[in-house]
Amino acid sequence: MMTTPSDPAEVKSSDLFTLAHWMAGGFSNYKQAFENPKNYAHIHVFFRPLPFEFFSGIGFYSEQVYDYDLWSPYRQGVHRLVDQGDQIYIENYGLKEAFLYAGAARELEILNTLTIDKIERRHHCAMVFKREGDLFRGMVEPGNLCLIERHNCQTYLVSDVEITETTWVSLDKGMDVNTHEQVWGSTFGPLRFEKRENFAHEVPNIL
Repeated sequence: MMTTPSDPAEVKSSDLFTLAHWMAGGFSNYKQAFENPKNYAHIHVFFRPLPFEFFSGIGFYSEQVYDYDLWSPYRQGVHRLVDQGDQIYIENYGLKEAFLYAGAARELEILNTLTIDKIERRHHCAMVFKREGDLFRGMVEPGNLCLIERHNCQTYLVSDVEITETTWVSLDKGMDVNTHEQVWGSTFGPLRFEKRENFAHEVPNIL
């Protein structure tokens, strides 16, 4: 018989731990790319858990790479999960010398060389996740202040993410800070990934 935690703090910690377990893995949109190669490239997204000591809590190193060039990620990041009660706040960090850590999501020998002094906070670019039944839904923190310059244009990031135990669906768009028109990002709809590798056993047990 399943029991329901009676302590609100236990419920909150459980949600953070569940989200971390679902995030931990290697994801691929192979099916989407195979069915519609004209509009979708084959992409891998990796979220590799960091040891507890890195943040004194739960954190991840992430990479996004094209299938044809796994050693040249086009996006890398570090993420710290923070329990805020009714939501999970995920701080985002950039790497000062990202090229040194290419492939770290797949090779722990590389990942183990990453230290906290090699990252810097991307302010106003945190993701906020809330649980909705059997999924977590996330978006960039409010304010339209996560700024990215692209195509000689200053844009703000709009990101919508939906995570389940086995899937990751995301849509990132860059919007012109003045006109609020889309400058970059998919115009064909979200990327749809399925978990192909599971790193949940590497998530620190903090409960």
